[in-house]
Amino acid sequence: MTEIDKAAKWVISQNKKLIAFKGDLGAGKTTLIKEVCKQLGVVEHLSSPSFALVNEYESDDGAIFHFDFYRLRSPEEALDFGLEDYFAQESYCLMEWPERIEGLLPEESLCIQLEILDAEKRRLKLY
Repeated sequence: MTEIDKAAKWVISQNKKLIAFKGDLGAGKTTLIKEVCKQLGVVEHLSSPSFALVNEYESDDGAIFHFDFYRLRSPEEALDFGLEDYFAQESYCLMEWPERIEGLLPEESLCIQLEILDAEKRRLKLY
């Protein structure tokens, strides 16, 4: 089992559906989200929703929503596309760049900071 497999298993074991991934460009947010989705049974091709803001995938557990808030100019833009409706569905919501929606992230969210240690290693921290 690889380290990314272990990290994804750990994320899933936290039993949270709202998960925010924070980290610099290249920290591995999308890579970790892809592995989480794979372990949840997603079989379709996954890509970062950088331009669409949200991608929806089907898993063994129902819908998974993958958000990338990098291009948002304000938290209000997230409200405009119905972010609260996604949160209310009780589906997995895996979010990149959550700092772009400060104040909108529900308290029960699991927040993970990915830190680059070197080209091959990352550290995960809860915040």
